[in-house]
Amino acid sequence: RIQLMEAGGGSVQAGGSLTLSCVVSGITYTSDCVGWFRQAPGSEREAIASQYWRGGGTWYARSVNRRFTISQDNAKDTAYLQMPNMAANETAMYYCAYGGGDCPIKRPAESMYWGQGTQVTVSE
Repeated sequence: RIQLMEAGGGSVQAGGSLTLSCVVSGITYTSDCVGWFRQAPGSEREAIASQYWRGGGTWYARSVNRRFTISQDNAKDTAYLQMPNMAANETAMYYCAYGGGDCPIKRPAESMYWGQGTQVTVSE
């Protein structure tokens, strides 16, 4: 069983930056995929970025247009999402996700594992 523990959410002003982290525990494989989603109130959960566990196959949604950066620290079994120059409309709950199969992860799936979510609030 995979467990995900997120951290790093908070409140920033527009133009500010945040970095989220996601510690992955359990039996993992380099063919698996780790990714980040966000969900604003009243909206569907949106895929932002993903890559193979231990790296490679990086994908970004057009909405973040490579402005965000997904990365990993293999020694810490941790994935990161760097989010610079944030806008108010990016206020949402951000989730780390992990799934078997091919990357990229572009939509939620029942077979995926999820973190508890971390709130990101961007004010004008």
